Amino acid sequence: MIPVFIGIGTFVLIIVALALIVLVLLQRAKSDGGMAAMGGGMMESAFGPDSGNVLVRTTIRASVAFFLLSFLLYLGYVHARSHGSGAKGALPNISVPASTNAPAPSAARPAAPAVSVPAPAAPDAAKTSTPSSTSPKAP
Repeated sequence: MIPVFIGIGTFVLIIVALALIVLVLLQRAKSDGGMAAMGGGMMESAFGPDSGNVLVRTTIRASVAFFLLSFLLYLGYVHARSHGSGAKGALPNISVPASTNAPAPSAARPAAPAVSVPAPAAPDAAKTSTPSSTSPKAP
C-alpha cells in the first residue's frame, strides 16, 4: 500500500515543483528596470492590478506544499525500506547455517609449490675488517 502512495506522491510532487517554477518566473521583480515598456503591463491586464499579492501568496503555499510532500515522501521511503516492502531492486538477505560441510575457502585453493631458498652464509670475521681498528700502525 505504501508504494502506491509513494508513486502518487511523487507525481504530485513533480506537478507542484513545475507549478512553483512557473509561479516564481511569473512574479514581478522588485525593481522593474524599464521592463514595463516591454510587456510588464501584460501581467496586470491578464491577472488584474493586485496580481503581485496573489502570486506571492500562491508561491508561499506552493513552496510549503513542496516541502511537506518532500518530507512525507522521505518518510514513506524510510518506512518502505525498513519494512522490506519497497526493496524491489535489493538483494535478499540469506542466512548461512553455522555448521556446513563445505570445505574452507583456503582449502579450496591449490597449494603453492615449495621453493627452497638457501640461507645466507654468515660473514667471515677474518675477511671483514675495518680500516681503523685492525690495520697496524706504521713506526
